[in-house]
Amino acid sequence: MKVGSIIRVLVADDSALMRNLISRLLARAPDILVAATARDGEDAVQKAIQLKPDVVTMDINMPKLDGISAMQMILAEKICPVIMLSSLTQQGAVETFECLELGAFDFVAKPEGTVSAKLDSIAEELITKVRAAAASGGLRRPRPKPAASPPPRPLARPAVRPANLPLSEMRAIAIGISTGGPATISTFLPNLPADLPAAIFLVQHMPAAFISTYVSRLQKECAIEVVEAETGASVHAGCCYVASNNLHLCPYRKLSGEVVLRRPSQPRTLFVPGVGVMMDSVLAIYGRRTIGVLMTGIGDDGADQMVRIREAGGVTIAESEESCVVFGMPYQAITRGGAEIVLPSWEIADRLVRILGAKMAGDSMQRMSEGAPERASSRTSAGTSARQGAGS
Repeated sequence: MKVGSIIRVLVADDSALMRNLISRLLARAPDILVAATARDGEDAVQKAIQLKPDVVTMDINMPKLDGISAMQMILAEKICPVIMLSSLTQQGAVETFECLELGAFDFVAKPEGTVSAKLDSIAEELITKVRAAAASGGLRRPRPKPAASPPPRPLARPAVRPANLPLSEMRAIAIGISTGGPATISTFLPNLPADLPAAIFLVQHMPAAFISTYVSRLQKECAIEVVEAETGASVHAGCCYVASNNLHLCPYRKLSGEVVLRRPSQPRTLFVPGVGVMMDSVLAIYGRRTIGVLMTGIGDDGADQMVRIREAGGVTIAESEESCVVFGMPYQAITRGGAEIVLPSWEIADRLVRILGAKMAGDSMQRMSEGAPERASSRTSAGTSARQGAGS
């Protein structure tokens, strides 16, 4: 869309009350116009074809034709992006992730069930995502087919686990992701090997009620272990810890040297859990052994921390516009100088494995050379070679 254009929205919901409330929320934005409303899936498809709106907001549970089927038909016609509105329930979470896998731009969770008069709490989120969908340039980019066939996803998690690495050797990967994250993360995380010599800390901006389903789906897809973060849990390599319950995700080093998880509610940032808070905590523990990864999302959460990670000698990777659903958070990291490497989502896993391999080799060379002062020149050469391998 052209900058300054009015965003025309079709609102689809089987509840007249909800159609009215959602329309009133959107009307608060001077750049958004509700072009029409639809009472069921069939009505939504017909009006989408007729009116060609810029964005459709779609309820999942509707008569005649459900929202999932209606969404698929609208996307098949290549009309416009679709934002799903779903209930904050277990079933609502399952249906929402199904929609995201089928191509929905994003979702907004209705507070307190399917029919609610308390929508003010989601007004800003809904308007922001409608604007992002309209600005995305059309439909969500499909996942590209790689040049070579990738190995099939494991049906069962391999028995191999990484050795218990001392803190001085363990790496940390700090990942921040928001709008478009659930579909994008599936092009990346499942491609990491089970014996990854690093712990992963993941913050996905998402309603707390959906996190368990999100983690469960990733656990089935991935070779690495994927778990909801729990206060006091020990941090190990080869495991991905996902922030949950509207609490920050912060590793903490005990006096014994063991690293465990803390989940404070403070500071009160725009998003809780916050990507920036998590990255700052990871950097404080792991220093230059930190790898920051910032992916699709609205806003700039984590962008300043990517700069700090890079300044501390760590590695930073930003998702490229090529694969981003919303080129917001990565763009901010890039423009601030916080992105050493910029890649589409489907290339990030391979680069991480190469970076970790180069760094492990570099550290081994450094330990050997530190035991022999006369080999100082070799140590410098080895360190430079490892760094170049990590960034290649």
